[in-house]
Amino acid sequence: MKALIVKTSSMGDVIHTFPAVEDALGNRPDISFDWCVEEAFAGIVALHPAIKSIHKVAIRRWRKTPLAGGTWREMAGLRRALRAGHYDLVIDAQGLLKSAIIARQADAPIAGFDQWSAREPSATLFYQRKYTVPRDLHAIERTRRLFGLALGYEPDLSRLGSGIVAPAGSLSGLEGKLAFLLHGTSREDKKWPVGDWIETARRLVSRQFTPVATWSNEAEKRVAEAIASAVPDTVLIPRSPLAEIAAILGRSALVIGADTGLTHLASAFGLPTVAIFLATEPGLTGPRGPFSSTLLAPAGGKVTPAEVMEEAERLLAQRAISPLVGENGFSRS
Repeated sequence: MKALIVKTSSMGDVIHTFPAVEDALGNRPDISFDWCVEEAFAGIVALHPAIKSIHKVAIRRWRKTPLAGGTWREMAGLRRALRAGHYDLVIDAQGLLKSAIIARQADAPIAGFDQWSAREPSATLFYQRKYTVPRDLHAIERTRRLFGLALGYEPDLSRLGSGIVAPAGSLSGLEGKLAFLLHGTSREDKKWPVGDWIETARRLVSRQFTPVATWSNEAEKRVAEAIASAVPDTVLIPRSPLAEIAAILGRSALVIGADTGLTHLASAFGLPTVAIFLATEPGLTGPRGPFSSTLLAPAGGKVTPAEVMEEAERLLAQRAISPLVGENGFSRS
């Protein structure tokens, strides 16, 4: 059976789909998967070795020039590529009108959430197979249940695996126990103060960790440089392709991150990960992993470096005594 997954964005949503893929591969050895994803996250999908082909969409870019000839040519090319895939089934794991329209281009039966389960009920007008999945479950479990209903098996929710493999990348100049500090995030109110990142880096060095920081824009560059300036043992990684960052992330001993996609990726790699949520609720979309923990700032309060380090120490100790976790997944039992 040849199936197409439609889950275009965001990074966290894409990562949340990997456990469903693992379930399907374990229960349906006859199945093969392709994936349709926003071009910015194609590198994330490529981390799973079982995904055969990746179709890239550029909805975010196309919206800026909807009438341009290049936009129309790219959309027509996507339609041709999806139809050439000759899929037996398309699973729209996103439940949005835009994802349903993309799924329709493959000209194959579409499975998705029903009108009571989808994020946008109008999307269900495009589906031939519709399934009820409670909306009060974490996004990972919702997707796992959808795949199970669509493909005819009951997922074992006592197990959680991602199946993703960190790319090889280049780790030259990086030595010792790496602690990746993921300070960058999309909103100002989700950003932990730079002083707290500096204090955390100091505490990490005192525990024989090598702090690592990177950046993707000028604002993040200023923060990363401030950390490295105040704590000279910090390794500053320049703006790099996602695959290079993922390679370093996947080989880190500890990750401390804001509410950002790379924090989800660290959790999916099975790394000890402390996620710091200041202005958003992790609720049903927060990072999940065997050694992943979320610290949520209380109303009017803050998360302190001392609290972060205490939680990091707990996760590291837990990881050290656990025989049940492999390098590329969450749990073996």
